[in-house]
Amino acid sequence: MENAIPLLLRQLPLPHAPTTITIKTRETSNQGSREEPHQYQTSPHCASSHLRFQLSMEDVRATTAWVATHSSHVLVDSAGIEKVVNTIDDIPKVDWDFEGIHYFDNGPLTVQYLFVLDSLNFCFWPDKDLNYDDLASGLKAALQNDKSAFDADRLQKYTGTQLRELLKWPRPLPLEDERVRLLHEVGIELERSFDGKACNLVDRCGKSALNLVALVARHFPGFRDHSVYKGRQVFLYKRAQIFAADLWGAFRGQGYGEFKDISSLTIMADYIVPAVLRQLGVLKYSPALASTIDSSGEIGPGTEEEVELRACSVHAVEKMRELISKKLGRQVLSVELDLWLWASGVQCATLQHHRTLSIYY
Repeated sequence: MENAIPLLLRQLPLPHAPTTITIKTRETSNQGSREEPHQYQTSPHCASSHLRFQLSMEDVRATTAWVATHSSHVLVDSAGIEKVVNTIDDIPKVDWDFEGIHYFDNGPLTVQYLFVLDSLNFCFWPDKDLNYDDLASGLKAALQNDKSAFDADRLQKYTGTQLRELLKWPRPLPLEDERVRLLHEVGIELERSFDGKACNLVDRCGKSALNLVALVARHFPGFRDHSVYKGRQVFLYKRAQIFAADLWGAFRGQGYGEFKDISSLTIMADYIVPAVLRQLGVLKYSPALASTIDSSGEIGPGTEEEVELRACSVHAVEKMRELISKKLGRQVLSVELDLWLWASGVQCATLQHHRTLSIYY
């Protein structure tokens, strides 16, 4: 197992290429209802707002770095990072749809598909047979069968049973009620603010991934991925960022996937990337945390351990990106590293990841 991940990394085939508002958000999920102040950048639809939006993503980098320097259970090993970087002569090319599981028609329906996909892209592990591929390919098949399946008015009405039928899944989905709730949220807000179409949401961002992340967080509470750690707020925004990254990858940086600031995105902190980083020796866990993960024990959402796993992964890959960019003499994107590490992990059947019930990843 020690050599499995590095081997996969070498074998895998880079995707082709303001006003600051304080609001109160109420989110109801398995993580409980909470109402708390939350700051993000919202689009005033003008180019002069770009710098203000960038501060939002810098919050992700700054707060995850703070966690890494104050962590109690997860260590970002600088020597481990240097060791990995020394083995890298280039970033392996990983096509966005390397498994052929996604819907793509090069138009607005693909944007609708990706937004629905990323609305539901979380927490598969409680069902040992369910994974991301099942979700992506199931939604693809549903859309191929019925082009109106993801119309905003229909998203507002799906039941758990109907969602299962849509995916052709034989039993209740993990966190099924939450998935249905989030579909309704997406349908309602798309209809209310974007004429029912996710492509209008993308058009409004002005070819800025930063603006898109901010707009998604502004309009869709289920994407507001943040935690409180040792008295400080930590920002992660996994599913909001991955929507921008998926567009960039699917459309090869053109059309709906053209973003002038794609380099501003971080990795998408999930289950797989921390596990891969652990195998590479980039992350080190405390004995208690390692024991919990290795025995498939659950880790509560919002606990120190869970926040550290995700935040330290973001910070570690940022450090890797800086060193790799310097070594290769060119800019390496966090989204490239994310796809590379994730693709490596999902192809390693014995990879042991942490288990947390969460709507965010």
